[in-house]
Amino acid sequence: MPFCVGLTGGIGSGKSFAARLFQALGAGVVDVDDISHALTRPGGAAIQEIIRQFGRDFIAADGSLDRARMRELVFKDPQAKDRLEAILHPLIGQQARDQVAHAREPYVLLVVPLLLEKNAYHELVQRIAVVDCSEQMQIERTMRRSSISESAVRAIMASQLARADRLAKADDILHNDGGEEALRQQVTRLHLHYLSLALGAGQQGRLT
Repeated sequence: MPFCVGLTGGIGSGKSFAARLFQALGAGVVDVDDISHALTRPGGAAIQEIIRQFGRDFIAADGSLDRARMRELVFKDPQAKDRLEAILHPLIGQQARDQVAHAREPYVLLVVPLLLEKNAYHELVQRIAVVDCSEQMQIERTMRRSSISESAVRAIMASQLARADRLAKADDILHNDGGEEALRQQVTRLHLHYLSLALGAGQQGRLT
């Protein structure tokens, strides 16, 4: 199993951009959001069970999950959220573990928005990196990216771990209040650190 870093952060913190910077430097990236989208695209492995449990009203015209409609439901109905997660999480978890196990890069970033909230993938992850920015910047970025209201963003943030608690659990922190170049420099430093840790882990594995 390759050396694995869990990358997380609150909504709008810049996780995906940070992951792309790591990937450009040669890291492997496994993103559970990408896996979730694949499972819920037309013909995806989760679609038939979603139809069975929620009905075709939650399927878009192209055969994919109607994400906006489902998002509205699960925020109002915790039981619906539990049912959806019971469908998706086992499938996501299996695919994520398979992708990490088969990675050929020196180390792998496992990108999980709710890594700390769910205490997930602890058996895979050797370190936790948190992408952090101010809460106001989270709101502004998410509103601009997703075209949703401030109240909707705040509701999502309220469902996530508090910023201070997230930072307290981090092994490494990427500060993303500055521009792209500032984040790029931090990523480059951490990339070199992770390469060193991965090399050490590999040598230890050969000795044991």
